[in-house]
Amino acid sequence: MAPLLALLTPEGQALLDELRDYDPAHALALATRLRRDHPAELVSAALAQARLRQRAAVKFGAEDAHRMYFTPNGVEQSTRKSVGEYRAARFRTIVPPSTPQVLDLCGGVGGDALAMARAGLSVTAVDLDPATCLAARANARALLPDPSVLSVVRADVLTYDLTGARSLFIDPARRSGARGRIFDPEAYSPPLSFSVAAVRQVGTGAIKIAPGIPHELVPDDFEAEWISDNGDVKEAVLWHAPAATAVTAGARRATLLPSGATLVGRGLPNPDVREVGRYLYEPDGAVIRAHLVAEVAADLDGGLIDETIAYITADERRPTPYATAYEITDQLPFGMKKLKALLREREVGVLTVKKRGSAVEPEELRKKMKLSGKNSTTVFLTRVAGAPTMLLGHPV
Repeated sequence: MAPLLALLTPEGQALLDELRDYDPAHALALATRLRRDHPAELVSAALAQARLRQRAAVKFGAEDAHRMYFTPNGVEQSTRKSVGEYRAARFRTIVPPSTPQVLDLCGGVGGDALAMARAGLSVTAVDLDPATCLAARANARALLPDPSVLSVVRADVLTYDLTGARSLFIDPARRSGARGRIFDPEAYSPPLSFSVAAVRQVGTGAIKIAPGIPHELVPDDFEAEWISDNGDVKEAVLWHAPAATAVTAGARRATLLPSGATLVGRGLPNPDVREVGRYLYEPDGAVIRAHLVAEVAADLDGGLIDETIAYITADERRPTPYATAYEITDQLPFGMKKLKALLREREVGVLTVKKRGSAVEPEELRKKMKLSGKNSTTVFLTRVAGAPTMLLGHPV
């Protein structure tokens, strides 16, 4: 905690301002120069914080990141700003309007709490680590016009008194220093069972979880939402709220950012397998994780190319925010020589490789093709009705 305290002094602030745009490749020379005028410990702390801010800019944007304070775990576990803002806006619709308060357990450096505070909620963030709590308080002062709407409490979330809480948000730790990423929800800190019980006790709330959670582990009285940002699946959230809100117990939802398009499951059976038609649709990862490919296929009047592959085929093109459309030009049995000959004939110099159900690595395939030409194409390495197949086409 001492390095962060030093950075909050006027001297530390001046150092951080000087390091805003520094090049890490020149860190040694820069550190040598700065240590002529500043204590070595302070220079080391400022350089470390500057590096964390540069990493955090991907999640929070440069404007916020270069005013915030981070711990290494805080950067790693923080929510992307766009996702946090979306989740905060949805929280705003389910909390009681008369008491728009959220208790944020495992608050970390305050990324989610800041998003909720900016959405008009009053937030109490709880975390056990003293340096993390110090960073969260500093971030509230740095970014909020009224920092009093975000209070930070150092406490153990496992024993924190929930009496009087109006709504609850829990972002359990899903990484361990020794084991890395944790896949068992009961090995989260706190465990999923604890979080579910806490949200049920309060009555309204949400739990952030890994998007790979097995569907059978989602409690029946929670809605599960998978969220992607620009095509990358970022998280899943379990929502619980009174029946009068927009949360539907037992529902499965996929939400795509930045558009905000959201698809709710209708309990449809798996689509039929069809011959490959003129168009191939690649569903967004959130749609796949939420097991909503059948809903997208129904809206497209399409079917699957294989019962185990999440590619949708259709003869007509229909607009959808939930899948990317490709027009298919060729269908070939899998074979490197055939593909290489066709690409040479078409003068393809840029090849996008997508795969599902294939062990071939895209980069290795590109090397073997020895591409040269002015044209571009996309190849899908996949299975069609169980048979290894190559589909060539281009985005619509």
